[in-house]
Amino acid sequence: MAKTKTAYVCSQCGNDSPKLIGKCPACGAWNTYIEELVTKEKPGLPNLSNFASPKSKPLLLDEIKSDDEERLDMRDEEFNRVLGGGLVPGSLVLIGGEPGIGKSTLVMQIVLQLDAYKTLYVSGEESAKQLKLRAERLGHKNTSCYIVCETALEQIFTHINNVCPDIVIIDSIQTVFTEHIESSPGSVSQVRECAAAILKFAKETGTPVLLIGHINKEGTIAGPKVLEHIVDTVLQFEGDQHYMYRILRNIKNRFGSTSELGIYEMRQNGLREVSNPSELLLTQNHEGLSGVAIAAAVEGIRPFLIETQALVSTAAYGTPQRSSTGFDIRRMNMLLAVLEKRAGFKLIQKDVFLNIAGGLKVNDPAIDLSVISAVLSSSLDVAIEREVCMCGEVGLSGEIRPVNRIEQRILEAEKLGFKRIIIPNNNLKGFDTKKAQIQIISVKKVEEAFRELFG
Repeated sequence: MAKTKTAYVCSQCGNDSPKLIGKCPACGAWNTYIEELVTKEKPGLPNLSNFASPKSKPLLLDEIKSDDEERLDMRDEEFNRVLGGGLVPGSLVLIGGEPGIGKSTLVMQIVLQLDAYKTLYVSGEESAKQLKLRAERLGHKNTSCYIVCETALEQIFTHINNVCPDIVIIDSIQTVFTEHIESSPGSVSQVRECAAAILKFAKETGTPVLLIGHINKEGTIAGPKVLEHIVDTVLQFEGDQHYMYRILRNIKNRFGSTSELGIYEMRQNGLREVSNPSELLLTQNHEGLSGVAIAAAVEGIRPFLIETQALVSTAAYGTPQRSSTGFDIRRMNMLLAVLEKRAGFKLIQKDVFLNIAGGLKVNDPAIDLSVISAVLSSSLDVAIEREVCMCGEVGLSGEIRPVNRIEQRILEAEKLGFKRIIIPNNNLKGFDTKKAQIQIISVKKVEEAFRELFG
């Protein structure tokens, strides 16, 4: 007979304690302990996956084959890019995002395109009729896609044994539970044990598994932090529901780079891949408008040009407002301080609003120069020429620091028809400017950049 007791488990790292404590001694998080019923089986938890594990033995490093991993083509360029070239057999991929952002739509759209692979879509949140309606709305037909609505882990493995799929999709991991643990689905112990059993199945059979997960109000994957350690790849599907663009960002990837991202456009009939985001992120009708600067940004290894918009107005109240959309508000305050201290522009009694057009969230420090240029353009009410773009990180002393992948930024600006680009002076080292068809202007300080832009 199984013994049941009450324990307190940290929702961040999964550490348990016999009593309620404020600070977790393992991860240092505060107020993360929740009460759960823990069941201890005398002989230990059974093998949930019902697959015999192969016998292993230690091998010398020279005896291990280092051939390239065979990857499954998902027939989606953006998804393949984020995965590092395709889906690796036996890998466990976790896709997280806010409710209603389009996680299930993205996975369903990809699955319906895979005619060459037998797929099993396990849904714990929607009925089969709802999935059928979504598939009809997406407009794809697939004769090798199996749908099952199940939340019990033991029954899921039974369906897998019967179907023998090439790819398994579970939507979502927070709804799956095992009968061997007496706690509700989505709890720390349920998520941890179910994810471990699914990982064991994926590694032993070589079947890739896609898990869909929710995120909490802090923006991280819901459930214990150990869930992100178990899986091979963690993808974050993000974007504003009021905008049409969605970004698939790579947080962790054991089989590729973590600096890749994919961009999609949400439409009525599904998600469309955006192969050239620069043309969609640039507004063509800002001729003569102040407060607009074009930045040559890089996310991952993809260069694209984005529009930085700023509005500076006299503060109507005593305390000036500082607001930023798509850009770190703390970094914007730092740039405003640099603009006031090093360039001599007084903004202490001005409201400053900053927006990255298109609803994107950009982390590239190379757009610092465009941010302060847009702010200054709005403050002076002087427009920046539409044929000029810029990139450069701004230091606290007002210097323009070099950025990475400068050659790709210049080629992207040249491809889109820009005539001039302002870059940091240190980026000219080792770069042949003669092969570029665009005028390259190098600057060392923010004052030099302002003279080039405003005269």
